[in-house]
Amino acid sequence: MSVDSAITGGQTAPSRGPYIAVITNRSTTLVIRGFMLFSIGVFLALVLNLLQVQRNVTLFPPDVISSIFSSAWWVPPCCGTASAIIGLLYPCIDCRLGEPHKFKREWSSVMRCVAVFVGINHASAKVDFANNVQLSLTLAALSIGLWWTFDRSRSGFGLGVVIALLATLSTQLLVYNGVFQYTSPDFLYIRSWLPCIFFAGVITMGNIGRQLALVRKLYNAELKCHRFINVLHTCMYTFIPTRAFY
Repeated sequence: MSVDSAITGGQTAPSRGPYIAVITNRSTTLVIRGFMLFSIGVFLALVLNLLQVQRNVTLFPPDVISSIFSSAWWVPPCCGTASAIIGLLYPCIDCRLGEPHKFKREWSSVMRCVAVFVGINHASAKVDFANNVQLSLTLAALSIGLWWTFDRSRSGFGLGVVIALLATLSTQLLVYNGVFQYTSPDFLYIRSWLPCIFFAGVITMGNIGRQLALVRKLYNAELKCHRFINVLHTCMYTFIPTRAFY
């Protein structure tokens, strides 16, 4: 293994190696995290949009549907891009505000958050309510419950509301221009529960992005600890024998 830097007396400490050096590079790590978030967003879009199309909640023109998942080709890339932006934005906002998110920071919690989000989306497509108001209120309560259970940060809630509103406005414009349509729209051109789905999705991707950023921070902290131990060992082996001699 190569060396990092010699401290004293020709003593050397093991380096990170070429592979670790690449992973800990800030720009490379950002690209890797972005690609992972994009892939997760694409996968969730394919699965969840399939539920909406199968239940005739969303309708695409026949000439638009071209994939085996019965969805428009542009839906997964758009959702993947949005997921990458959200997942990278959340830890950045936490850093800017000086409020690192420490609530339930483990992968098991993130996976449960994803499962709850999929369940909320599934409920919007398959659970029958007496009217859309009851469905919307139920999904709103579930979405806020998801935030309270897995996030509880003010920045997470605020960012989720803002992005959900922007996504709802964008969807209104797409439906207005005939790109696709919703059956039984009750909130202008869309369904009234759609902002709740967007909010839950933002919270979910934000948690995934935070966890990916935490992995890098934990590794860097561990690396610094190993470096400190190597320096301490070097100093001990260099100075202790000399003092013992005198």
